[in-house]
Amino acid sequence: MSIIDSTVRRIREHWLGAFALVLALIVWECYAVFIIRNSFLLPGPADVLLAFISLVQKGILLADFEVSLMHFAIGLFFALLIGIPIGIAMGWSSRADEFLNPLIEILRPIPPLAWIPFAIIWFGFTPISAGFVIFAGAVFPILINTYTGFRGVSRIFVEAGRMLGCTKTLDQIRYIAFPAALPSVVSGVRIATGVGWMCLVAAELFGVSNDGLGKDLWFYYDLHQMDCVVVYMLLLGLIGLAIDMIFRYYIDMRFLKWRTGEVA
Repeated sequence: MSIIDSTVRRIREHWLGAFALVLALIVWECYAVFIIRNSFLLPGPADVLLAFISLVQKGILLADFEVSLMHFAIGLFFALLIGIPIGIAMGWSSRADEFLNPLIEILRPIPPLAWIPFAIIWFGFTPISAGFVIFAGAVFPILINTYTGFRGVSRIFVEAGRMLGCTKTLDQIRYIAFPAALPSVVSGVRIATGVGWMCLVAAELFGVSNDGLGKDLWFYYDLHQMDCVVVYMLLLGLIGLAIDMIFRYYIDMRFLKWRTGEVA
């Protein structure tokens, strides 16, 4: 009985959003079929569904997804590897902040896509090239939020830790500062995943990679198969949403469970 009640409650909570999606599909189909009447200008949901089935049967989508996910993983991995330690150093040490801040503030406003020419020259048309563009977009949200989180750690926490025997700098960072700054760090990583995913699509569109979702989106545009273009657009949005939801719920349940109920 409890499972049924839980299912009914979830349906009641989300029925309005599901109704909005169904309504949007109906309006889209009617507008495409009865008003536009040109599948090149606006393919309808039925055309998009048929194109999706065709692409799945050919095995193209799975291959593109694997390539794009590899690009994304490479860029995000190096963004975490570099962004978090530098953010910790700048947030913990005023000298490190004074030393690194001018360089960071010069590089940070440069759009990630501006690095595409150098990505191609340095790494060629390889997964590392696409990963570098994603890294350029994802590293600064992680770095800045880590820095902000460490700057916001109360000195009272550090002093209390020293009184209880936590006197080494690395121990203070590990057991006091990092847990206190973790919500800010997590927010930075979440922002970075969104920015990195958008950079992935742009990098593949501009030819940094020979394969991937963004690359084939442009390929089908050249063939004037706009139903396939819409398939890739929707997939990019859904995959980005899935990555964000998985990351958010995993981190919230694993590391930030103590914050549950902190705000209504």
